[in-house]
Amino acid sequence: MGSMVRRIVLMVLALAALLVGAAAPATAVAPVAVIVEDTAGVLDQNTLVPAVERIQFYEPTRVAVFTYNGKAEDNLNEEVLKFARSRHPEWISPDGQKWADGLFIFALDPVGRHVGTYMGEDRKVSLEQRSDIQDASKELFRDAQWTDGTVAGIRRGAELINQPWYRSAAFLVTAWVTAGTAALGAAAWLIVRAVTRTGCRKQIERGDRSYSNVSTDLDVTELNAGTIPESSRYGSQVLEKHRTFLSRYATVTQLSNQVHALGRRALSSRKNLKLARQFADSAAELDALDDVIADSNAFLNRADTWPTAWDRQLAPFRKDLAGLEQLLAKRHGQGDSATAAALRSFRDESLREIEQWTAELADRRISPEEALDRLYTARSRLSELLENHAETVIQGFARNDREARLMREQMETAHEGTDHRRQRTYEPSILGTVYPSYTFFSVATFNSGFNTGVSSVNSARGGGSTTGYGSSGGSFSGSGSSSGF
Repeated sequence: MGSMVRRIVLMVLALAALLVGAAAPATAVAPVAVIVEDTAGVLDQNTLVPAVERIQFYEPTRVAVFTYNGKAEDNLNEEVLKFARSRHPEWISPDGQKWADGLFIFALDPVGRHVGTYMGEDRKVSLEQRSDIQDASKELFRDAQWTDGTVAGIRRGAELINQPWYRSAAFLVTAWVTAGTAALGAAAWLIVRAVTRTGCRKQIERGDRSYSNVSTDLDVTELNAGTIPESSRYGSQVLEKHRTFLSRYATVTQLSNQVHALGRRALSSRKNLKLARQFADSAAELDALDDVIADSNAFLNRADTWPTAWDRQLAPFRKDLAGLEQLLAKRHGQGDSATAAALRSFRDESLREIEQWTAELADRRISPEEALDRLYTARSRLSELLENHAETVIQGFARNDREARLMREQMETAHEGTDHRRQRTYEPSILGTVYPSYTFFSVATFNSGFNTGVSSVNSARGGGSTTGYGSSGGSFSGSGSSSGF
């Protein structure tokens, strides 16, 4: 198999060299003119014009940039045509039906959030390529980088307008696919097996570390469980989890034996990669549970190590409080809103209360159960405040009910852990063991839902292109289109 792959790869390389040698070099020319009509007042022309003048086109091309402050419901194509007819009739062909030859117009509406591209008949590209040019600018436009986004769009236009046949994506893909199908098929087979084998070994190593910890501490875990007070509300719940500990340990032992019996060929199977991951995940959760059993014994019985156990119970809450400012400072994070102020106030108050709870525990003014109750109440309150702020963020970013609903669904999916592509991480704490994983809305969960929601909305906004020129366009049929960002 290896020698066959090598022979085919050599054939592919030989064909590539032949294609490159046979193709005539493409010319590269700067724009013959750069015209900027920044009616929206959003461009830095001292940066824009020199940057565009350095861009190389395949043919001499006049570049026009037009910005306009419109509305979301406006037709940018129509606005560009109106502007050209009134201010730049030279942008239109002598018969008034097309854009002038040798012209490339890049248009931007930063308020209505549209971007458009328009070309003379001797510079026109396909609708798909026009979308490609517009897409090159959208990420920067979404971040309000109007000048950089305009340069990026024009640069992509220069790459596609009058592109030589031998540089087109269609030609390159066809040539490489035709020459390389056999090689890719053979190589892919080898690569997938190698990657799967490496993945199996990593999962087994991860599982071995956890399984070793559990096995080493097995007797100690049983002793800890034997002294957890069943009268404690939290202790009784942890003991309920412990009742299945030995049977789960037996299952993990069986999985360990299975994965360690796999040979090199078997490790390359995706079925066995799933088995290795099951072993690693099961061992890791068991390793976390024996730590919780030890902490429950130490904390509820006020053993000498109770301060360390208490710190571990506080760790998830402290992590959330520490991550609030970064969450609020991010773009679209609505950091100056009333709900953001409520979160900051709660954070400052909670940091003081944590110190107070710890001091009261040390002085025996409150019991361990009371301390856990207070922690539960505080984390529940943080969840409520995060949910309130999520609504603020959604209302600030979404432009309509459909986008708000899409963002809300992503937030809820992250909170409830209903995205089956990602397994919810087990929290190794007493509260994390007693309550379901979706009880608390964490900062990490908020960020995950927010990022996914923004990405989903942005993808929906960047959807279809508009090609018509509206009611005032008449019979005008110049090559051009616009789309939202």
